[in-house]
Amino acid sequence: MRFVSGRTRLCAVLLLISTLIFRMASAQSIDGYLRMPRLGITFISSAQHPADESRYRNALLLGAGWNRWPLYWNDVESGSGYDWSAYDALVQDDLEHGLRINAILLGIAPAHNEGGSIRGLRAPIFSDGSDDPGAGKMPNPANPWASFVHAAVMRYKPGGALASQRGWQPGWGITIWEAWNEPDLTMFWTAGVTDYARLLKVTYLAAHQADPGAQVMFGGLAYVNPDVSDWLAQTLAIIAQDPARQAHNWFMDIVAVHNYTNARRSGWVVARARQRLNDYGLNRPIWLNESGVPVWDDYPGPTWTSNLPDERALRATMPQQAAFIIQSTALAWAAGADVVFYHQLYDDCGNQPSGTDFPPNSGDICSSSACWGDAHGLYRNDRANVCFRQSPQPGTPRPVAGAFYRLAQIFAGSSFGDGRVVNINGRATAVAFNRLTSGVVTERIYVFWNHTTSRQVVEVPASGGSALLYTMDNRDYTVSPADGEYQVGLDASGGSPYIPFGDSNAVGGSPVIMVEQVAPGAALVDPALLHLEGMEPAPRVTPSVEAIGEGANFGDFSTAVPAAPTPRPTTDPAVDIQPPVASVLPLPDTSPPTFTVQWGGRDDGGIASYLVWARENESSWEPWLETSETQADYTGQPGSRYEFAVWAVDLAGNWSASTELVAQAATRVE
Repeated sequence: MRFVSGRTRLCAVLLLISTLIFRMASAQSIDGYLRMPRLGITFISSAQHPADESRYRNALLLGAGWNRWPLYWNDVESGSGYDWSAYDALVQDDLEHGLRINAILLGIAPAHNEGGSIRGLRAPIFSDGSDDPGAGKMPNPANPWASFVHAAVMRYKPGGALASQRGWQPGWGITIWEAWNEPDLTMFWTAGVTDYARLLKVTYLAAHQADPGAQVMFGGLAYVNPDVSDWLAQTLAIIAQDPARQAHNWFMDIVAVHNYTNARRSGWVVARARQRLNDYGLNRPIWLNESGVPVWDDYPGPTWTSNLPDERALRATMPQQAAFIIQSTALAWAAGADVVFYHQLYDDCGNQPSGTDFPPNSGDICSSSACWGDAHGLYRNDRANVCFRQSPQPGTPRPVAGAFYRLAQIFAGSSFGDGRVVNINGRATAVAFNRLTSGVVTERIYVFWNHTTSRQVVEVPASGGSALLYTMDNRDYTVSPADGEYQVGLDASGGSPYIPFGDSNAVGGSPVIMVEQVAPGAALVDPALLHLEGMEPAPRVTPSVEAIGEGANFGDFSTAVPAAPTPRPTTDPAVDIQPPVASVLPLPDTSPPTFTVQWGGRDDGGIASYLVWARENESSWEPWLETSETQADYTGQPGSRYEFAVWAVDLAGNWSASTELVAQAATRVE
């Protein structure tokens, strides 16, 4: 029998107690989660993949405020009548966990499929034979899509049927209804733009008849080749001929767009949608409700690929994935996006059939149909998932999870307006936002990244006397200006995802975020005055809509590590009940006998110390270090495999919300 110290046993007991307290607090919605209103995650849960408590907790720990999932008509109406049972449970669970819902109305019930379109779609929307809503009107049974939309909204709206059955709190329910997903891709919609314009109108009028407070969203556009086929422009041109458009808000309350892999393009698709709306004198909120990039260098991605660019196509490394979400979101917000979603919480099945699974491999099983899949997730799949169950680090977060949390942590709180994108001497990019408190600018937030192969230093004219620097390795620093300027170091770009159509700056270096406290009454510095060390500010250029995407570059960069960084709590430890999240950084497959292990954590109240565990050749776990440091050298024996895990305790005494040890990083000594 192996023995551990009394202190270690106490750690474990405290951990278990804090976990139980945390779960009880969560059940009472007294949980301290951020729930950032401008950030969401797709598929936190869905009817096809219900979420357990750990899945919800992992989404909430990152600061997600929204969940997005499809409500499939063909699942609800497969025979006579509607069966809402799977969606009742899903909606209930989401709302109990404090998540707002972006529900996608999608799919065609088999009995109503008519050559890829919907039978009766052009029939009058209401039972009086008209398309004119009015008090007491019901949907026309001859228009089954109108009937389905009306029934879904009546059931799940605040104060609707399910709210009445289950005694929901006032305001609980779904108010955002998306009219299909990526209708500009034939894999989702094959009936053409004219029928989609009709579907949008039917959705809008049926939903608003059921709930005047509903908001109907133009289905998120893939915008794969908008210069050839711009569905928003084409749909608006059709609606422009409808005499009822003015009375009914042009049949859309929100417009959604999607973007993957190329972070620079996220601002462009938002700006493009804005311009198309402007063409008709319209102003609507725009959401980027799908964005992300899968990785190739982590299971289930094609980790074995080397000089096979086709296998890496549109994929990134894990650091690039983390950089992508910061850069993409900053650019989208700067262009005016209200809400940004990351796709997705776990890898789940990606674009592969349910049940797809295989072990980590070196490409030797690629003669079969399953040798790699889509690794989009903020978290790796756990052992219980329906797909890709064999990750060496099951259920653990990727670096992109920390990047998402950084966004939620920094941008939550007071409102911030649209940003300003600055191309800094053609070598780096900055996005500047102003945070408003009671209508007054109190902070200037900068997001920086490098898109060159050498380190750059940005000189930032000061609007105040101090600022906080946030890096992607979870370190925060207080900095002061010298001679009226801050200096921010940006590490070289690590390259970009392989994009067949080419864009070497699609993702740049690891982002640095600077939050400057603006002195009361101080004049705000024009972001155009930012420049690289030893260079003058670039001439101011007002980019066209078409140039916005080209002028915004995101990438991997970080500041040089200063001596003795001081953590800055964002929550008073006296009231902090949220457990910290800790993880060990990935290790190489093989290491020399002495190698460096690094770890880190996130916590609103500040982390006090870490308990690092190690085991050799899958033997029993042993406590290795209890320390406030975030790295140490470990010495092993050649031929042995070593695994590591870490727990953290915050300044309030809360321990990581985990009751078992699971390897977070592993390496073999050679």
